[in-house]
This record gives sequence, structure tokens and C-alpha cells, in this order.
Amino acid sequence: MLVTGPSGSGKEVVARALHGASNRSGGAFVALNCAAIPEALIEAELFGVKKGAFTDARADRPGMFVEAEGGTLFLDEIGELAVPLQSKLLRVLNEREVRPLGGTSNTPIDIRVVAATNRDLRAAVREHTFREDLFYRLAVIEITVPPLRDRRDDLVPLAEHFLARSAARAGRPAPTLSGAAVKRLLAHDWPGNVRELENALERAVALSSGDVITPDDLPDAVLSLAAPDFLEMAAEQSLTIEELDRRYARLILRRTGGNKQRAASLLGVDRRTLQRWFGEAAEKPTRPDPEES
Repeated sequence: MLVTGPSGSGKEVVARALHGASNRSGGAFVALNCAAIPEALIEAELFGVKKGAFTDARADRPGMFVEAEGGTLFLDEIGELAVPLQSKLLRVLNEREVRPLGGTSNTPIDIRVVAATNRDLRAAVREHTFREDLFYRLAVIEITVPPLRDRRDDLVPLAEHFLARSAARAGRPAPTLSGAAVKRLLAHDWPGNVRELENALERAVALSSGDVITPDDLPDAVLSLAAPDFLEMAAEQSLTIEELDRRYARLILRRTGGNKQRAASLLGVDRRTLQRWFGEAAEKPTRPDPEES
């Protein structure tokens, strides 16, 4: 399985949920961040190592494929895996057996592999930085986790979950969210996704002294409202293209201090088009005037 989505969107949570709902839930869930381990060490972490295979190999180590036997191996940030290691991973997935570094025999494995990435692996395949055969081997089932801003219905249940968990860690009853706090949470774009939400609620529990979370307990980034998106507003108001043109032209005209010649140039239209948008009569041609306002 391949889980894709932006950083902080909860890809590992999805992987753990897949493991917990499967017939492998009694086995181990073993996680490896492919971007967090140096390339020289990740092969030993994955496949294991035999004593004496290299200078610091003082004992046998089974490797994560063997540790996850009967369970799930979660490979986070799979897009960061070096191309030579991609070939070795593909061989293990195809043959369902692994050979540790310095070993002379293969060990059969029976695991589920769930990989995750915030990269566009299809683009990486086109750029020859990710093997196409490995991509299709991993993406037998592909699950896309949208950013939190596109999952507004999830926001309040997630916030309440994080409140309860943070309060339990702090040894206090879980506070509730005030209506004003909920409005602030829903109005925020959450560029850091679920991870940012968790941080905000953990901070709120740490700073609040009552049993209700108010906007004053939330981080400044959550309280500062983003500027409204021009196109979103236009869509909400069902503006026609002509109405949108006129509004945008007025905005540019204000930016140029009322200079129509300059505004027309920035908009990529002639002055007559600008006059038509504003419902003005066309001006009679006169001798050239370089800066007409």
C-alpha cells in the first residue's frame, strides 16, 4: 500500500489504522523514516547484518523486515530512498525473502509493507529519481490523505481527541472548546496540517487554567485570519467573468493611483477595453498623451 499526502497530514496514523484493522493486527508495527537515517546505515536497518560484516558489526541484527514478521513494516518518506537501495527493496518485495549484510542465506518473510510519501512519485518516475517498477510494486493500493484545510468535518473531532490526550498526559480533566475557539479553528488554513493542530491544542491545554478552551488559549498563528482569497470570494458570489474582470481592473487602477494608461498596461489590455469595463464612453482620439490618467 502507498499512502500519499502533505507533511503532517496523518499518513502514519492511516498506516497504523490499516494495520489495526487487518488480520495482521496481532503482529508488530515497525516504522522506519527513510529520510532520517544516513544512506550508509539504512540498508543494515532494513535487511539486518551479520556479525563481522563490517568494522562495527559486533553482533547479529535481524533488520526491520524480520522484526515486522507477521505484521506491518511502515516505510515513511519512501521517496527519499536512494536509487541503489530501491533496487534492493524491489528484490525483497518480489522474492519475499531477505538476506542480511554479510549473510550467506535468505530468510523468508511474511509481512505487509505500507509506504508513505509527501512527494509526487509519478513525477519522480518521469525524472528517473524513483524506479517505475518499484512504484507500481508499492502502489497496489494507493490512499491519498488530503490536507486538513480540505477536511473541515474532521477538524473538531480531531481537536477534541488531541485535547483529551493532552489533558490525560497532564493528569487533568479534558477541557471543552468554546464556540469562539471552534470558529477560530475552522477559519484557520492549517498549513502544518494535523501536526499543527495537535501542537495548537497541546499548547492550549498547557496554558489554560479553566475547563473551557477560549481563543486566548490558541497560538497567534491560529488567531490571525488570512486575507480572503479573491477567486474564492468571486466563486461564492457567482460573479460572471465580465464582473470579475471589472473588479480586478478597479483593484489594479487603485494600485496605479488612477493612471488608466499604466493600469491598462499591467492588465495587458488597451485603454478602450478598460473604458468598456468601467462603462465609460470611448475617448475621441487626440494627439498622443504619454501618461493619461
